[in-house]
Amino acid sequence: MFFNIHSHLPAGPKEFVLQNLYKNFEEANIPGYYAAGLHPWYINAATWQNEMETLKTISPLKNILAIGECGLDKVCKTDFALQQQVFIAQLLWANEINKPLIIHCVRTHEALLQLLKKYHNKVPVIFHGFNKNRVLAQKTLDEGYWLSFGKSVYQPVHAEVFRLIPVDRIFLETDDASIDIQSIYKMAASIKNLTIEELSLQIQKNAATVFKVIVR
Repeated sequence: MFFNIHSHLPAGPKEFVLQNLYKNFEEANIPGYYAAGLHPWYINAATWQNEMETLKTISPLKNILAIGECGLDKVCKTDFALQQQVFIAQLLWANEINKPLIIHCVRTHEALLQLLKKYHNKVPVIFHGFNKNRVLAQKTLDEGYWLSFGKSVYQPVHAEVFRLIPVDRIFLETDDASIDIQSIYKMAASIKNLTIEELSLQIQKNAATVFKVIVR
């Protein structure tokens, strides 16, 4: 079974997918497993508080395994102070209900690490779509967090970073890329000099540690 930590599509064959919901939170009532959160791209100053209340209503459901993706993005048009306000609200809520955070991070890695420390985060944190350098990877690992890789494993510079990350601190994902999760596992296993089965089993163990879920 291939655990896909972050996708915008339902599960495919032999895939256990954590499907991302950034709107239409009521879709969590459809059978499946989800992460739900307010994405920085789509934050609206006039509506986010109501959306946050909806998130608080549905996020305790057992099939919602994480809060996110949420985070900060220096490239999008959303006011950065507003992004921080909304991220902090979700960080505090995740800690209140004891569910992991899945982080969206664009040119804001240091700022996110600082906020997580400032607000005394205690829940597991996964930086999704990781495509940063070794230094930021190590800083994230030093905080006890996890890194999730997607199509970046096909790029030599990011594949080298992935090769150096301990296998018990990684996840794999498709996000919105037009590639299947099995292909990403195949490439990732080759980089790690593991069989696909060995890598899959380890990531299933990682999922059990972070999300308290058994992947079958």
